Amino acid sequence: MDDQNKNLILAVALSFLVILIWFVVFPPPEPEATLDNASLEAPLEAPVPSTASAPQASAPGQTAQGTTAPVDTDIQNAPRVAIETPSLSGTISLIGGRIDDLSLKQYKTSIEPGAEIVTMLAPVGSAEPYYALYGWAPSAGIAPDQVPGAFTEWTLTQGETLGPDSPITLQWDNGAGLLFERVIAVDEDFMFSVTQSVRNNTEAAVSLAPYGVLARHGQPADAKNFFILHEGAIRFADDELTETDWDDFADDGSRDRVDVTEAGWTGFTDHYWQSVLIPPAQATAKLETFLEPNRGIYQTSATLGTQTVAPGASSSVTTQLFAGAKEWETIRAYQNAGVAKFIDSIDWGWFFFLTKPIFWLLHELNKLIGNMGWAIIGLTLIIKAVLFPLAYKSYVSMAKMKELQPEMEKLKERAGDDRQKLQQEMMELYKREKVNPAAGCLPILLQIPIFFSLYKVIFVTIELRQASWLGPFRDLSTPDPTSLINLFGLLPFDSPEPGSILALIFIGILPLILGISMWLQQKLNPAPTDPTQQMIFAWMPWVFMFMLGGFASGLVIYWIANNVITFSQQYIIMRSQGYTPDILGNIRGSFRSKGKDDA
Repeated sequence: MDDQNKNLILAVALSFLVILIWFVVFPPPEPEATLDNASLEAPLEAPVPSTASAPQASAPGQTAQGTTAPVDTDIQNAPRVAIETPSLSGTISLIGGRIDDLSLKQYKTSIEPGAEIVTMLAPVGSAEPYYALYGWAPSAGIAPDQVPGAFTEWTLTQGETLGPDSPITLQWDNGAGLLFERVIAVDEDFMFSVTQSVRNNTEAAVSLAPYGVLARHGQPADAKNFFILHEGAIRFADDELTETDWDDFADDGSRDRVDVTEAGWTGFTDHYWQSVLIPPAQATAKLETFLEPNRGIYQTSATLGTQTVAPGASSSVTTQLFAGAKEWETIRAYQNAGVAKFIDSIDWGWFFFLTKPIFWLLHELNKLIGNMGWAIIGLTLIIKAVLFPLAYKSYVSMAKMKELQPEMEKLKERAGDDRQKLQQEMMELYKREKVNPAAGCLPILLQIPIFFSLYKVIFVTIELRQASWLGPFRDLSTPDPTSLINLFGLLPFDSPEPGSILALIFIGILPLILGISMWLQQKLNPAPTDPTQQMIFAWMPWVFMFMLGGFASGLVIYWIANNVITFSQQYIIMRSQGYTPDILGNIRGSFRSKGKDDA
């Protein structure tokens, strides 16, 4: 077996091994069971952060004001204030002033006609309660019933509908000399600003700390639980990013706590959506993340430093709440506006130094072309252009090695069974002719991290969600929707469910084109003489064809484009070096060989 074929087989085997490990060793687990409705009957007690200056959460059924909490039906029937922006719709409950009803107007749950818009936050009593709460943690000298909490009944004093140019104001008087006010504003995208203030009308100074809490009852039903994607809690604190998967929460109720002195934020992230509490920059804050184990309520909170308010004085603090889609441009704009490292809330992975520039380039191409499928092909052209100098050397080396084939055969005859002598003479031949036998596999090896980085980008970023290309390809983040069953998209029938046995058998048009392109690329070179090599080369395109049938169609488009460009480059370069591959002859030879084997 000559070194050229050894290197090529090694490179192909490494690619195959990595993909095989991906699906065999790390299969996506089944989604976790969600919390049933029976466990949600008891209302959430006021989730006051457990700090040195804050009281412990009240017992079930008790509010922070010490009176019986409203039952779930009362929370659902509480007065509400409408939210209406270009991006959001929903309501705010006057019980607790909680932001607990929010939908994303620009996103549908599927590409099917009549699909509902995506639900971001949901109130207690719904299938998956998920909401934001705000309040004040009392310090010494203030009773728990003198501060607003999860079940405080606020009064709307200003505004009717919350919109980009129309904030609302809520008030609550504790009846003991403290007047609390909350002003909520929202921009045209997904950012809320919440200003909490207190006026001290008593004759003594009071100390208390403002906080915000995100509470989520159970894990989301649509959680992917896939190793390539982080879902769960996410936190940034003074240049350190922490990700906690749903299964990694401590089940004993212990709190993951960190103090922030410069900049930080904390929240929950899903595949395409996230909610994040953002304290003001340069403010001291305590960030906590924990699971309340009895009822499976996940919580993350941001508590600011204790405010001491003198008699007749007032104090206020403004925090932000992001609740929406993880759009790259939108999140980058918020980062430029002062939210530190907010772009890292998108899961770029360990190879962020590749995924970030790849996504940026893909995003810019999509803006220029207006079609994500063609943008992926354009990205492939650029990547191949960047790697062209290395590819040129590789293909020149392959052409020279083809010219050396007769001389190498003579060396094998002279060496006989002396493998050491053969290797020495072959190395001398390579050195004399200035041929690098390892050059042929380098472009293939470089494609592996680029391939996985692009897969990460296509799988994680919302810009690829429901992005169309042409014809039946209306969502490049999902597998090929065509198959033989619907005549590759010509008939109005659904393809087999991805992952099913039928989907493995009746593959789509893109995986089929991929297999053919790999097969044709092999025919640039004469078939190897070794039977083992022949078998590997014969099966490899079709194995990859079936394996990649379940990948996102956007990634298969990239691989097809890469194969076509590689085929063209290699053919042109090898011809320029005086070696003209007999492609048709190789194809005919492979069929003749196949016929002999069958006979």
